[in-house]
Amino acid sequence: MKKQLTSMITGMVLGLGAMSASAADLDDVEKSFYPYKNSVPTHEGLKGGMTINQSNVEQFKDILDEGMYQFIKDGWTEMSVTDTIAFELNAAYIEATRVNLNTAKLGAATGDISGFISGRPFPEEPNIDDPKAGEKLAWNYKYGYNWGDSGSVYPFYWKFRDLNSAKVERTLKFNFHFLNLKHRVNDEPLPDLPKNPANLFRAIYVQVLEPFDVKNTQLLIHRYEDDLKRDNAWLYLGFQRRVRRLATGQVTDSFLGSDLMIEDFEGYNGRISDMSWAYKGTRNVMLPFYKHNEQKLTEDHKMSDGYQFVEYGGKGGCFPQVDWQLRKAYVLESTPVDPNHPIGKRVHYVDAETFTLPRTVIYDRKGDLWKTFIIGQAHPDYHLEKNKGSGVSIDDSFMMLDVQGAHCTTGQFKGQIDSALSPRSKFTVQNMRVTGK
Repeated sequence: MKKQLTSMITGMVLGLGAMSASAADLDDVEKSFYPYKNSVPTHEGLKGGMTINQSNVEQFKDILDEGMYQFIKDGWTEMSVTDTIAFELNAAYIEATRVNLNTAKLGAATGDISGFISGRPFPEEPNIDDPKAGEKLAWNYKYGYNWGDSGSVYPFYWKFRDLNSAKVERTLKFNFHFLNLKHRVNDEPLPDLPKNPANLFRAIYVQVLEPFDVKNTQLLIHRYEDDLKRDNAWLYLGFQRRVRRLATGQVTDSFLGSDLMIEDFEGYNGRISDMSWAYKGTRNVMLPFYKHNEQKLTEDHKMSDGYQFVEYGGKGGCFPQVDWQLRKAYVLESTPVDPNHPIGKRVHYVDAETFTLPRTVIYDRKGDLWKTFIIGQAHPDYHLEKNKGSGVSIDDSFMMLDVQGAHCTTGQFKGQIDSALSPRSKFTVQNMRVTGK
């Protein structure tokens, strides 16, 4: 009887949640993609051109996440404020959302989805009473327009820094490439690439260019359309000159000695089914969205075409010197299903317009603040000429700060929306062998 009663109560709760999550309509699509059409968020005393620092941080505590509030309060960094502007996504992606509205359905198990074609699968505003609200936000991120159908960070500089001494311990130069094999909206063929017998959704390829001791180290990830299937991943180590399959647990190890795991890439680089997802509400919060060409840029690594990377400063030289703006964000908690996972939970601040993850705060298994992740978002129309009109919010700078270890890794991007840089042949094990020779 007790088991039957528990089952009935659980069913009623899930049923009420399902009832509260009504079908989306075209008005929901409009609000999802154009949240600033009629007005922008405001906060008393906040205006473009000002700086949030130790002297006024308490006034703005309610629009700062836990990590940034503490860093500014402690004098580690200051925050340059700019006016909130729209980062309108690609028109074809928005239209795909309209055409395929309400086709995506979630199953009982986390990670089980059916009917999805392309666009944003769940454009309706999340409902705190919907037990699947967090998972829907996670799917919107996974099937978001981050890097479009194909994109590259070409090149990509990582620096390992000591927080206390500001010493740059190591600099790595990479190329990163991304390719969507399914749910494409712009690059022909649409919506899927042919000859995909493994039914892969996405592929990621990474090549280390410098320094010499890790040159030609390569990483290849194949992510299945079926989220319940584990990724296939391979690593080519230049000094060993061979490809080996990556063990599942290695995606949560330090990647090449940095403060990032492979699972951290892009804010979260794992399966939906690897986490429990909880929507914790909607906030107006300061997020790093800016116009790259109007930022303070460094002379370091200046490219032959004149491109310059974001400058860093603050404590340890860990903080990207970029503008922040007040934006609508969904607070999304992800808790690992695996009890042996090294982290306790992540708190993602999901940008409500782009569904990128510009801010993530990471807690250890004791519940203490461990790391904090910034991924600066650059407007494509104020970046490289080839990125203009792409409708892609460009990942442009990052900081992963290990608060407990007093160490950070920073990243400077040259993000390029150019399918010619990421041919399909690049995302193969054979390419790793040939490139490694």
